Amino acid sequence: MKMNIVIDCTPEEARTFFGLPDVKPLQQRALARLEKRIDEATEAMSPEGLLRAWFSLMPQAQEQYRDWFINMFRPPFTGGGATRENK
Repeated sequence: MKMNIVIDCTPEEARTFFGLPDVKPLQQRALARLEKRIDEATEAMSPEGLLRAWFSLMPQAQEQYRDWFINMFRPPFTGGGATRENK
């Protein structure tokens, strides 16, 4: 003999019936902490966050990065050598 019993209830009603604790507040706190950590990690990986971290490594780092960026966009062969005017 085979019997099927169908109980129509919500998960909350089933937890209450079996005497299980309500974990919704715990889940909400854990989710809030997770969201906060994700936001902090995202902020650290933003361009502004990365530059802030790089510049805080050494006091002279800010000047070194500034010089590096300036040299990156400086035209090549600006000092000495053959140019159109010298030919």
